[in-house]
Amino acid sequence: MKVTGVGVTGEPDGKRCRKCERHLPVTAFARDKNRRDGLQVHCRECVAQYSAAHYRRHREAMGKSVRETVDVPEGHKLCRTCGEIKPHSEWHRNSTASDGLSTRCKACRAVQGRQGHLKRQYGITEADRDALVASQGGVCCICLAAVPEHVDHCHETGRVRGVLCFSCNAALGQFKDRPDAIRRAAAYVEGIAWKPTLVAPGVYQLPS
Repeated sequence: MKVTGVGVTGEPDGKRCRKCERHLPVTAFARDKNRRDGLQVHCRECVAQYSAAHYRRHREAMGKSVRETVDVPEGHKLCRTCGEIKPHSEWHRNSTASDGLSTRCKACRAVQGRQGHLKRQYGITEADRDALVASQGGVCCICLAAVPEHVDHCHETGRVRGVLCFSCNAALGQFKDRPDAIRRAAAYVEGIAWKPTLVAPGVYQLPS
């Protein structure tokens, strides 16, 4: 049905909303083919307010929480994870979202990414890691000085051994987790020179 500039009330160039009783342009009303003028009797704003109130009452009746409406400045977005309003620069892009932005801010995505990495790689939670750090006195369990930041595990069994600082964790990697090489390195540092004896081409005898 074609919508003209005259509503059911006979008022030109608009229509009166039965809810708020404001005289508004026809563009302020959604279509309704069952109405004589092809428009809903309530304006879009009143319909939205009613829908929000009805949704809130329904959620409360079910004992579920209802998100509070927050005024978000232009160029900003509310992160439902941390509850902070941040500028668009603090969000990753998401072309499939209605606003083109991710549902979580960059900081929350990073936190959840670390949580997922700990669970996938080591089978532990952040609470488990923090408990390990506390059991080590808050320091790397090898050098006993630096801040522990890297979870160390056995590559054969997958068992988590502790939390190390970057340098100690990298050192274990360079030694390929070989206790014999690490012991010889310790002896070398303590001044006990390791000098193998050549007993055959390409074959060396280790000192006893």
